[in-house]
Amino acid sequence: MAEACPYPFPRPSALGIPERIAGIHSEPLVPVVLPSGDQAVLLTRYQDVRRVLTDDRLSRNLNRPGAARISRHNSMFQDPRINPDPPEHTRVRNLVARAFTAVRVQRLEPQIHAVVKELLDAMESSGGPVDLNEALAFPLPVRVICSLLGVPDEDVALFRRWTSAFLSVSHFPPEEIRAAMAEMSSYMAEHISHRREHPGDDLVSAMIRARDEDGRLSEYELQWWCRLLLLVGYETTATQLGGGVAMLLSHPEQLRRLREEPTLLPNAIEELLRWKIVGSSVSMLRYATDDIELDGYTIRKGTSVIPGADCANQDPEQFSDPESFDITRSENSHLTFSLGPHFCIGASLARAELRIATEALLKRFPTLRLTVPADELKRVEGALLEGFTEIPVTW
Repeated sequence: MAEACPYPFPRPSALGIPERIAGIHSEPLVPVVLPSGDQAVLLTRYQDVRRVLTDDRLSRNLNRPGAARISRHNSMFQDPRINPDPPEHTRVRNLVARAFTAVRVQRLEPQIHAVVKELLDAMESSGGPVDLNEALAFPLPVRVICSLLGVPDEDVALFRRWTSAFLSVSHFPPEEIRAAMAEMSSYMAEHISHRREHPGDDLVSAMIRARDEDGRLSEYELQWWCRLLLLVGYETTATQLGGGVAMLLSHPEQLRRLREEPTLLPNAIEELLRWKIVGSSVSMLRYATDDIELDGYTIRKGTSVIPGADCANQDPEQFSDPESFDITRSENSHLTFSLGPHFCIGASLARAELRIATEALLKRFPTLRLTVPADELKRVEGALLEGFTEIPVTW
């Protein structure tokens, strides 16, 4: 096996696919070094990644001797008191999933439209230029997820700071991450206490009922899952939304086609998702609890494994001309939302927010454009989600 290389792979530009991914599919297992310094192997082929995502021998429970860690000071996915594998994970997931059904997301759409309109009104009033992150991409999903969880509007601003620290791999020093985690834990304890006394039609209240009435959640599970949903329930969508708009603006022919044929918007959203704008697959790190036989090779028991959705989404065996950004692509079964028991529970909500916000933004600002060349945009370094430091636009 080749010498291990650092992962996540560097990008040639903020919107470009890492050069290392081109041609990587000839190597089904690539040894990589994580930000922690630990080693793992990266699965690169679409069919292999798809298969292992539904294989219960590949565990998300990394609290095992010898299991690799993403970071030495971030325990977001490695809490020893939480088992992220079935059946424990399934038990809690089934409770949370009720908030993200297609019917409930459809009921949320008028609220999403209203928040988008409010944000675009403010953006237009400013006269431009604006940072799209601050004007739209982050405020929209954080307000929607906070509404789902019953968090009052005046507290929404707290979560940007907490999330930036909590999702850090090396961007923030350990003491700042610990402080942010402590503040978040304290907030969640108070929020849960308040919701116990004043229940509402929100997810936290529903989870409290599951905890208090029939014991389906422990008190720690209740707090941990509420905190997790608040932290990651919006930043992926925010990064995808802002970066997706930047991607469209940097491909004028694709944007022109979309403006001429608005019915292509769902296709465009899926192609932007295939591009995996949010970053690498480092957060999908897993551990093989037994040997897993794949096509021509074996993942050995005890191996730390990353199912590389970023690589799979660029596999020429699955996608025609994968390195081309093409909003007319009709067969687009990308793996950005994962698959199997860990398929993104908020995928339908994310798609709704991306569709509604992108459509409204392009309609309101027909001359929208980046104020800097696309290759001068900067990514946040040292974080699980490779967001953008700024996306300056005008019209």
